[in-house]
Amino acid sequence: MDQSSASGPADAHEGIVERLAAHRLLEKVPRPELVWLAAHGTLERRDPGDFVVKAGSVVPSMLIVLTGNIAIHVDRGLGPRKVMEWGAGDVTGLLPFSRMIRGPGDSFVNGAAELFSVPREEFPELIRECPVLTETLVHLMVDRARHFMSVDLLDEKMMSLGRLSAGLAHELNNPASAAARAASLLMDGLVSADSAARELGASGLNAEQIALVNEVRDTCIASASMTLTVESPIRQADREDEIAEWCERHGADPGVAHALARTMVELQQLELLASKLPPRALDLVLTWIAGGCNVRSLASDIERSAKRIHDLVTAVKRFSYMDRAAVSERVDVARSLSDTIAVMAYKARERGTSVALEVPTELPAVNGRGSELNQVWLNLLDNALDALGTTPNGHIRIRAEAEGTWVVVRFSDNGPGIPPELHRRIFDPFFTTKGVGQGTGLGLDTVQKVVRSHNGEVDLSSEPGRTEFRVALPAAPSG
Repeated sequence: MDQSSASGPADAHEGIVERLAAHRLLEKVPRPELVWLAAHGTLERRDPGDFVVKAGSVVPSMLIVLTGNIAIHVDRGLGPRKVMEWGAGDVTGLLPFSRMIRGPGDSFVNGAAELFSVPREEFPELIRECPVLTETLVHLMVDRARHFMSVDLLDEKMMSLGRLSAGLAHELNNPASAAARAASLLMDGLVSADSAARELGASGLNAEQIALVNEVRDTCIASASMTLTVESPIRQADREDEIAEWCERHGADPGVAHALARTMVELQQLELLASKLPPRALDLVLTWIAGGCNVRSLASDIERSAKRIHDLVTAVKRFSYMDRAAVSERVDVARSLSDTIAVMAYKARERGTSVALEVPTELPAVNGRGSELNQVWLNLLDNALDALGTTPNGHIRIRAEAEGTWVVVRFSDNGPGIPPELHRRIFDPFFTTKGVGQGTGLGLDTVQKVVRSHNGEVDLSSEPGRTEFRVALPAAPSG
């Protein structure tokens, strides 16, 4: 890197002023301010690949790009990617009134570049002596902050998508596997039931016997999809053993006992059947009844699994607003909280954490962008789950209620709490209490930005055994 002072020979100084006057962002700045600027900065020549600022290091100065190109690559946990680029006619680095201290990513030069650098120590005087320049730079800072905020929100959404994908995979796996297993067994059950029906039809039962068979069958089928009320799983096993022994004593296949034991059929009814039917017909009847119960039970399993999958997909679709534009509309807070819990249920189960939702039936809606508010709920719930870890009897309580003209949502957990000295920093960008590689420090920063953009507020109270994040949003007008 080559540096030359702008305060050298008069012609060199005048040359810097002329170059600044030709700069796209500075062309309307009064010449006296440009003269001051030229006298308080340094012209730097950078080689291709030179670092301007490394991620996490202090940003020392404002950089006016005269020639060349600077790019910043930021890693939010998804790998480094370019989020912004500055060329000739742009200004980057530290700006007056900016709260940025350290670089959010690696900034380096693409191709040879000439940069006019103004150190941060000159900013107080710059603000006093150059009001037009300061105003220009403040507008630039606002635009840059807005761009970085949109990038941060996008990164958070992508990381949330990863969490959602993992959660959805976990949640869908169980019902999908159950449905596939039941469908496979159902095919075998249908073949078995069909075969038993044909044999039973050829057995020559009279009208009285058929009526009795149908009565027992109706009793079994009516309860085939219900859970039999028993004292304990041991009692259920004892009932199955009783029916199997009864079948063996009467020359019937004891394999039907498992299906019959899950119904409300009584041994007295089976005894009546045995007294009215020949042994071969009794075996056929029991096989046919058990087959019918089994088929219906499997069909019920498939229906429940399909409904679970449908409910999950619907919850994720509502949660992500995947078919809706990102515009402000009335948002049902109760439903969005419920959907958030549905897509994060797998993580709560893995941690052994219970999640309770308390919402009144007449909770007012809020006006907002539903996908962004769901991002808030997801981050707060995920944060609480991570804070609890595998805490025994970990519990998260989510409450929503109307307070005057506000809708207030509280996320509280019984974890170890957040130390008082960290309360002021917990919403800072890139600040995280998680281990290296486990968090980006953007979750709560995103929460605060989204809530503020909805004219709301978020705050924290914490002590050992209880941490609560409180989000207040303006209630939507009724009607």
